[in-house]
Amino acid sequence: MESTVKITAAEVNKLRQATGAGMMDCKKALVEAQGDFDKAIEVLRKKGQKVAEKRADRDSSEGAAVAKINADQTQGVAVVLGCETDFVGKNENFLALANELAEIALNYNSKEDFLAADFGGMTVADKLTEQTGVIGEKLDITSFEKLEAPFVGSYVHINKIAALVGLSAKVDNAETLVKDVAMQVASMGAITLSYKDFDLAFVASETEARIAVIEKDNIELGRLGKTLKNVPQFISMAQLTPEVLANAEEAAKAELKAEGKPEQIWDRILPGKMDRFISDNTTLDQEQCLLDQNFIKDEKINVAKYVASYGDVEITGFKRASVG
Repeated sequence: MESTVKITAAEVNKLRQATGAGMMDCKKALVEAQGDFDKAIEVLRKKGQKVAEKRADRDSSEGAAVAKINADQTQGVAVVLGCETDFVGKNENFLALANELAEIALNYNSKEDFLAADFGGMTVADKLTEQTGVIGEKLDITSFEKLEAPFVGSYVHINKIAALVGLSAKVDNAETLVKDVAMQVASMGAITLSYKDFDLAFVASETEARIAVIEKDNIELGRLGKTLKNVPQFISMAQLTPEVLANAEEAAKAELKAEGKPEQIWDRILPGKMDRFISDNTTLDQEQCLLDQNFIKDEKINVAKYVASYGDVEITGFKRASVG
């Protein structure tokens, strides 16, 4: 028998505020639940589960990246709330949900614990399922990154990339330092802090592969009569042992002698030649190591030198979370 329970606009609005579902969906749920608010929420959740099941194989390649830092700035989290379309990813309510989720994520050290956390009487995972039904697109936490340090800061680029950076101490103007370095992380996509983190077998393999690519390119450039690319001997500071650097310096001196440069001025020329040798033979570090990258705000120095300008402080770690 059809229900005669009268559903008021205030009840519909209350359910809408609680779930984010559309007005008509809320009204239908209340009608189905005979006006019982809790049952209406369950009706909407079941709808969400059905939608989630249908869209389980969809790709959550759009979304919003958010970073949050705790009150004493010793912990930070970067999460990406994924969805299917850029239209939803830019929606004000979607962004508000992403920020609310990130605040909860601050209290957890893993994605699994975060998804099991409470969100208004349900788990975060259940909330995502519910909102999948509300929005009609697959919602998922596609990235979860946590960082702890004596001082943590962040930078978010147009809700697409969120970066966290940890410092060994809070120094004067630490906020500026940590934001600048986090911006570097977001922009340049380093994967490790220093060349010291590289496995030597990886460096050797990467060297061989890069040289092969350059030599192949040079064949075509030579055929076209164009300037050939420099073929480096090495690609990382990890390979530049004291012996390698000493040999490079002797080679530079021999070159200066062959050019007829007076020996008394070699000391003024050699540092520049050695800097060039190191630069030409550390391309892997410059691409993938945060401290060895050229600083985006002043390409005359690397990130390590920029950090050193703030005194007795070091970068202890960084994290990056991006949409897509």
